[in-house]
Amino acid sequence: MNLSHNLLKNRLLRSVGVVVVMAAVLGGCQKKDEGVGAGPAETAGRKIDQASEQATRELDQARQQASEQLREAAKDTSQSIDRAAGQASEKLNQATETAGRKLEQAGERMQQKAAEREASK
Repeated sequence: MNLSHNLLKNRLLRSVGVVVVMAAVLGGCQKKDEGVGAGPAETAGRKIDQASEQATRELDQARQQASEQLREAAKDTSQSIDRAAGQASEKLNQATETAGRKLEQAGERMQQKAAEREASK
């Protein structure tokens, strides 16, 4: 999540920088074909609005990409956990079976010893 946050922050800072530079450059410029009455401030305002809209679109796209990456990472993590749980379950079953056999063998030996003691009386 830190990576996506840093990515969004970097893109926002870059976009704000572009807006500031555009405002400074375009503040004194005026195209003659922009219509009567549109002064440098209005032209700069339009350019700032356009840059702001572009920055918003880029931030939305970056957010969507980060969200998709997080979903994929969560999916991969979930699959890894499922595999590990399955392996652990199999190992536990094997250990239980082994312990059961050993317990059974010990019980048989105890019965043999008890039978031998009874026979020797």
